[in-house]
Amino acid sequence: MDIATGWTECAAIANKSQLAVVAALHALRRHFPFPLRGIDSDNGSEFLNAHLVRYCATEHLTFTRCRAYHKNDQAHVEQKNWSVVRQLIGYDRYEDPAAVAQLNQIYRLLHVYVNGYLPVMELVGKERVGARVRKRYDTPRTPYRRAAAAGVLDAPAAAAFAALLDRTGPLTVRRQIDVGSAALWECRVRPADAARQTA
Repeated sequence: MDIATGWTECAAIANKSQLAVVAALHALRRHFPFPLRGIDSDNGSEFLNAHLVRYCATEHLTFTRCRAYHKNDQAHVEQKNWSVVRQLIGYDRYEDPAAVAQLNQIYRLLHVYVNGYLPVMELVGKERVGARVRKRYDTPRTPYRRAAAAGVLDAPAAAAFAALLDRTGPLTVRRQIDVGSAALWECRVRPADAARQTA
């Protein structure tokens, strides 16, 4: 997720190996319509490893991490994880390669839906009045519109994304997401299956 614009990309991987994470990151970069300047990760071993450090050095990316025992350092990402992933996908367990493929198909649709059609508000100020805190937000805009207003869009990528929006519509994409989610839920590990695997 890009903090300045709210641009969000998701990817499903079969495991948390170092190579799988770097490969997914490399693939995700192609979906951003502006250059990636740096990566800020949590403290998991899937991120803090030689492969990712080497990748960032090779690609000239700044690599930072959150502070240990400060979960709120990743508040923006956790918020998107809830609003984009958990509310749609839930907390079910998926182990089948078919589930990973289905998840990535849904994430390709979310690429358009979240970044092109869902406006977000950005907090611009807080003011304490007595015991109450008044928050002020800017005008809601989609991540695509925020990136365009900031002048950071790569021209060919911006044109491709605009053409994608012209070919689709929010209701069409949402219906496709719902169909994909129904197919994904058939791949989830049910309690009975999990019990058989551990027996």
